[in-house]
Order: sequence, then C-alpha cells, then structure tokens
Amino acid sequence: MLVIRLQRTGRKKIAYFRIVVQDSRRTPTSGRIVAQVGHFNPHTKEIKVDKDAVVKYLTYGAKPSDRVIMLLKGQKIELPSWVKEPIKQAKKVRFPQKRRSTRTEEEISTEHKKTTPESSEETPQDEQSIESPVINNESDQQKTEES
Repeated sequence: MLVIRLQRTGRKKIAYFRIVVQDSRRTPTSGRIVAQVGHFNPHTKEIKVDKDAVVKYLTYGAKPSDRVIMLLKGQKIELPSWVKEPIKQAKKVRFPQKRRSTRTEEEISTEHKKTTPESSEETPQDEQSIESPVINNESDQQKTEES
C-alpha cells in the first residue's frame, strides 16, 4: 500500500521535509521512495507541491498522513471522499490555577498584595531592627563583674 508522508532531511535543529510517496512497510528514513512530490520548510512555512502527481497517487489509493492532509488542504488540493480529516484533540492545560491567563484579575491583585508590604509603618521598623546599638566593652565588663 502506498502512503504520502513527510521525510525529514536537513541538519540538527534545522528541519526540512520532503513530501514523498512510499511503500507503507518502509520507514520514512529508509530512502526507498516511489516519488518525491514536494517539500516543506517549517521555518519559512514554504510549501511546494506537484499537484498533478499528488492527485495521480491519490487516485491510485495512496493514503496521506495527517500532517500531509493539512498541508494539501492549505494548498487547496481536493482530496478524495475516502480521505478523512485528522481529529483535532482538545488540549488540556495542566495546573490551570498556576497560569496567569486562566486566573481572574482579583486573584492576581490579591496575590500581588500578599507579596508587597501593606502599610508604610512596617518599613521603619524593619530599618530599626537592621540597625543595632553599639555596645561599650566597659559596660559589658561591669555587668559580668556584678553577676
């Protein structure tokens, strides 16, 4: 059975994909392809597809992958009725209570108030606690002699 899929090429961290027609029993990296019908650069979003070749292989029964279906629809290529669109899954947000985008303005403002000092009276007390009085050595000695 033939499939139309993406074959990754390019360097590390700089992906470049070929759109190839291949036997479904082969891996995409095997190199044994029936035909190359286009390419896709995800960095520049450049897509080039040979529409005639794609339509020809679709009529032969080649099954496109989910990503290829999306790319072909973007190029306005009509797909046969037996090709089904990929199902978009609902994305779950893990720990929504931690995200700022899911919280209300009141929750954000109350959190901000907790982290900032509430009154100006606390600031001078903190300054006083930082300053320590100078202790005379003579007075310390007198206290130790008396006891």
